[in-house]
Amino acid sequence: MNLDSIDLKAVDPEEMYRRVSELPKQILDAWDLVKGLELPASYREVENVVVLGMGGSAIGGDIARTLVESRCPVPVQVSRDYDPPAYVGDSTLVIASSYSGNTEETLSALDQALAAGAKGVAVGTGGKIEARAKEAGIPFVKFDYRSSPRAAMGYSFMCVAGILRAAGFMDLEEAEVREAAAVMEDWQSELAPDVPSESNQAKQLAQRMHGRLPVIYGAGILSEVARRWKTQINENSKAWAFYEIMPELNHNAVLGFANPGDADDRLLVVMLRSQSDHPRVGVRYDVTAKLLEDRGVPVAPVWARGHSPLARTLSAIHFGDYVSLYLAYLYDADPTPVDAISYLKDQLAKA
Repeated sequence: MNLDSIDLKAVDPEEMYRRVSELPKQILDAWDLVKGLELPASYREVENVVVLGMGGSAIGGDIARTLVESRCPVPVQVSRDYDPPAYVGDSTLVIASSYSGNTEETLSALDQALAAGAKGVAVGTGGKIEARAKEAGIPFVKFDYRSSPRAAMGYSFMCVAGILRAAGFMDLEEAEVREAAAVMEDWQSELAPDVPSESNQAKQLAQRMHGRLPVIYGAGILSEVARRWKTQINENSKAWAFYEIMPELNHNAVLGFANPGDADDRLLVVMLRSQSDHPRVGVRYDVTAKLLEDRGVPVAPVWARGHSPLARTLSAIHFGDYVSLYLAYLYDADPTPVDAISYLKDQLAKA
């Protein structure tokens, strides 16, 4: 498929490309929603924070955690399960995020956390989680954005970040938010569907990725961005993808490069890099790229843009979303439907 002459209405009838383009606006709108958020004073006295969520609702918690953990005085964990961690109790702030409000794992974990005495906040568009929050008398941060949960990442991230900020655990200023949105909008002018492949880095990377198994490497603030790339390729492109985190991958994954040898020409390693990387991580990336290229495995570095960690994180996410979109078109896959997930939910409902 020629990405410069595609019929968007045919390959993307539910307009995922518009949802991707709206990420900068999501960030700004969500910031307006939470910047004045106030929480009970006792929420500032907790000893740990747990974000409950699944899929597109959980990734916002992951991104917030990576941005805050180097400065946060308490540990922040993201839990993807029916049960919360055993330590959750009256010294825990629990943030339950569910786009639909009906995610069964999140509702189960929230009920148990509240029963254990945790201080709770819920996030979503409505549904059962809003009713649970009202019944329990806990704050509910409600947003209105119609999309697939993964396409509302701007809200799922910024709502969690706003809650952490209101609890005193995250420094986040309006100038940073606006810089991040501006950086994304500026890069988007180079990545949009009407920008030809010869000058569109996202189209170029999708073309390199087509027919290959992508493995995404991330480090530091981009470690969970690598997860986001992986899941976007899974859901939007309907394709296999994996991710690894640096420097941990240098202690195990590098030894797996040898076998099976016939896989080398079917792989593509994407290295997400930023000026926020630890200097030693930069050296590790360079050496790891040499190891891969010596085996004939192609490596694609992607440098995040922006001055602040927030801008670098969100710009790398935005670029990856565009790559997953163009890869979907190359595979002739409609990026919006998630038939396999719908089937799983139907079968679980019957069980």
